[in-house]
Amino acid sequence: MARISTPPLPQGSEPEPLRPDLARLADLLLAHAPYDGTFELRLPGVHVSRASRAHAAFHHAVQRPALCLVAQGAKRVMLGQELYEYDASRVLVYSVDVPVSAQVTQASLDAPYLGLRIDLDPARIADLTARVYPLGLPRRGEGRAICVDQLDAPVINAVVRLMELASRPDEAELLAPLVLDEILIRLLRSPLGPRVALIGQEESQLHRVAKAVSWVRTHFDQPLDVERLATLVHMSPSSFHQHFKAVTAMSPLQYQKAIRLQEARRLMLLTRLDAGTAGRRVGYQSPSQFAREYGRYFGNAPTKDVARLREQAEGLGAGE
Repeated sequence: MARISTPPLPQGSEPEPLRPDLARLADLLLAHAPYDGTFELRLPGVHVSRASRAHAAFHHAVQRPALCLVAQGAKRVMLGQELYEYDASRVLVYSVDVPVSAQVTQASLDAPYLGLRIDLDPARIADLTARVYPLGLPRRGEGRAICVDQLDAPVINAVVRLMELASRPDEAELLAPLVLDEILIRLLRSPLGPRVALIGQEESQLHRVAKAVSWVRTHFDQPLDVERLATLVHMSPSSFHQHFKAVTAMSPLQYQKAIRLQEARRLMLLTRLDAGTAGRRVGYQSPSQFAREYGRYFGNAPTKDVARLREQAEGLGAGE
């Protein structure tokens, strides 16, 4: 496992200029997250998460392009075999839909983990990029689908004002789009700006990989023809493999496998399908192959894994 970012800072060691805004943001997030879980706000594409204890294990999900901040606590995310850690001093940006494993690493009843996710719209980023970089983007490698950097005061200040609008629906309808644009502009003007801008650039390799990712997510239950997929995004097979792995940290087949296994887990957990049916539903012809790959990915056989998740959910419900 490769650790990509620096280790999280100790609680309370955020840069001094950020502390008042972070404290205010924590109060605002608490108002919208009365108990542990993830909450979608009335503001389109804005989500608040709360956790009163550190996670004992990683939680799996497919994450779409988004800006993620932490007002309190810390979290780490695994993409392939690479580990990214962030806290209240950093922002994390997803540039492409990727299957990840996430774990809250710092949280308590007195100081719960409080996170904010703002989904990123490629079309809006493209429009704002043209205004922020009228002479063209600085040349920079496209890099992974996840990037982490230091949080700066202008971004967090704008995020606080967005969350203040969340409690005033009459004003939010008029002003929230303007503040969201400000957040994106300040993000584009930050050190992460050139990487974020690529999300909206149709001619970029990142955008081509994103198009391929979208196809795999839509057709995950079908056999994957990598050469055909490369042709779809106007790349040679060798170039496609190279750029796909450079962005997602996995090959197209590994990516499809992760999507299939996460979807099978969701089906078993939410619709109570048995393992054999769930495996077939996501494209596996062999039950033994499905069980074997599921065990490698999630660390346990399908039936035992789902039973454990249900027990955890029932335990949390009893404690609320």
